[in-house]
Amino acid sequence: MLGGKRILLIIGGGIAAYKCLDLIRRLRERGASVTPVMTRAAEEFVTPLSVAALAGEEVHRDLFDLTKEAEMGHIQLSRVADLVVVAPATADLMGKMAGGLASDLATTLLMATDTPVLCAPAMNVRMWDHPATQRNLAQLRGDGIRFVGPNDGDMACGEFGPGRMAEPLEIIAAIEQALGAGPLAGKRVIVTSGPTQEPIDPVRYISNHSSGAQGTAIARALAGLGAEVVFVTGPAQVAPPPGVEVVRITTAQQMLDAVQAALPADAAIFAAAVADWRVAEVAGSKMKKTEGALPTLSFAENPDILATISQMKKGRPALVVGFAAETDDVLANATAKRARKGCDWIVANDVSPGTGTFGGSENTVHIVREDGVEDWPRMGKQEVADRLARRIAEALHG
Repeated sequence: MLGGKRILLIIGGGIAAYKCLDLIRRLRERGASVTPVMTRAAEEFVTPLSVAALAGEEVHRDLFDLTKEAEMGHIQLSRVADLVVVAPATADLMGKMAGGLASDLATTLLMATDTPVLCAPAMNVRMWDHPATQRNLAQLRGDGIRFVGPNDGDMACGEFGPGRMAEPLEIIAAIEQALGAGPLAGKRVIVTSGPTQEPIDPVRYISNHSSGAQGTAIARALAGLGAEVVFVTGPAQVAPPPGVEVVRITTAQQMLDAVQAALPADAAIFAAAVADWRVAEVAGSKMKKTEGALPTLSFAENPDILATISQMKKGRPALVVGFAAETDDVLANATAKRARKGCDWIVANDVSPGTGTFGGSENTVHIVREDGVEDWPRMGKQEVADRLARRIAEALHG
């Protein structure tokens, strides 16, 4: 799929720069050519000689190279590529990109290009969570920049959390999607998946049996059709698919916040099994069992994520799809839910005991729309996802 494609790879200054050596090798194995650009900070982590040897091309490092600048070399570099990849995209690089700065070759190329840009962020977890970085991230997304990662994991600094650069194969998948000619190329889709967990005290919570398998399959299918997928997942039993931007959450409120932060989007698919209620006041320490007495829990309603997004006055996705997991009167309840929430489609399924839907490999769904109901036969969850992804592509293209 990458045969003949030209990748301009901008390597930022972070410990994750070492992964770019493997990334270059894998890109070339797939037939892509790689033109490397290194910041001065990147040279502290990997050598230009190593990068050039793997890329089979000269490493570009200086903005003011008189021989090349006679022909406006930095402008040419920024425009001959099919895709610009920034990996690692450090907090510094992201800040300069968001602010429109052009202080060295890397940032000048990014300012001078009209080629699509894909960033693979990598930084300390505290830097990633800093309000300035999150503001820059929102600005860059609004500017049309694509992202892959970061992932959760151990940091070189000894901390744990989001900030690890995506692995080379994940970046490859994101590159393939960005360059793909699939029917959803250029479309941004949010997918929620898995259960939420609502804490009772530090060791107990309210949740459900959702495995996240169906939401994961949908995200994989949409990405396979070329979509840029933001995958907002609760504590699921299955791993997220490669090539999507993963946002991990625990509670319903966190899921709503993550979805709103991921907007704007062309479509939003709400496959998560969100807890309807939460404990009004979470105990600060473990609740002790008292002989002969039962605890009294007061509940509060969780935010209605599907209704909130469906009823947005401004910036609503063109297509909003909800799910209705029902144990009885499946179609009647799903039809009422679609009207009540204000979404475009409801994917209804029977999760009553004996169906094996929760945690199983198969599903039987019905697509409830304003103009009627489409009944699908029982099939594997990935087949359901592939079919739904094709329907979504058809809907977004009118």
